[in-house]
Amino acid sequence: MPAQTATTRSLARVIPAVATLEGGGFLVHRPLPTRAVEQVDPFLLLDEMGPMDHGPGEAQGAPDHPHKGFELITYLLAGEMEHLDSHGNHGILRAGDAQYMLGGAGLAHSEMPSEAFLRSGGHRHGFQIWVNLSKTDKTLAPRYKDVPVDTIPVAHPAAGVTARVLAGEAFGVRGPVHTVTPWSYVHVTLAPGARVEQPVERGWTATAYVFGGAGSIDAREVRRGDYAVFADDGETIALENTGTEPLDALLLCARPIAEPMVRYGPFVMNSIEEIQAAFEDHRAGRFGAIKPLVAE
Repeated sequence: MPAQTATTRSLARVIPAVATLEGGGFLVHRPLPTRAVEQVDPFLLLDEMGPMDHGPGEAQGAPDHPHKGFELITYLLAGEMEHLDSHGNHGILRAGDAQYMLGGAGLAHSEMPSEAFLRSGGHRHGFQIWVNLSKTDKTLAPRYKDVPVDTIPVAHPAAGVTARVLAGEAFGVRGPVHTVTPWSYVHVTLAPGARVEQPVERGWTATAYVFGGAGSIDAREVRRGDYAVFADDGETIALENTGTEPLDALLLCARPIAEPMVRYGPFVMNSIEEIQAAFEDHRAGRFGAIKPLVAE
């Protein structure tokens, strides 16, 4: 018998991003969560930071704040951001860099413009994505990893397609971020007329966030700011550039957690009682404190 051809998933829904201010007052475009959609299991939050331009001294960030119960990847396309946390980690993201943080059992951190970027100003654009953890994994010790741009593998799965694989495995390469919850994070750029198709395991959540250009999924137009959620009815997802400019999108696929989820601000747990306990731990200083850097 001839080998069966993989079927392409249909489009279940499109969630438009909403502009809002976050942290100290920096612009984000957020398709998830919304009032109507709390999560696309296990994806909890997708923030597109900017794009926006800052004059000297204008850039804002997110001062000291706690996290518990999930993991996140920050990916910067332009600008600079500085990370500090209560476990003594420190890193500066520049254009093309990423960083991974496991909130796990809880920590405090800050995300601020670097001194150089604050002084000079400039263009800022990037993403932060939160992914849920299972109840067991929420007890893991926090950890952090810097991901320089030159460690992110690049694939060319089809004519006119460039794919940068940050996490998981796609197009024959594996990303440098090893997550706790299994998920893949791929930034694809499609030239006009190009098409990309990515295999996805049955039962996994599959989504795509378009942040540049215009394209088509399952014969439906998707444009900048659209977060597309695929149905679980095939083995691949496909995106085509139907515009005249390059199309940029994040392909985000993951194994669902399928557990009760309760969130309040920076805490994501399985029950209200666990959220209350997280607040008590934070107030009691059990997540630690961020120590200022000592000049060398």
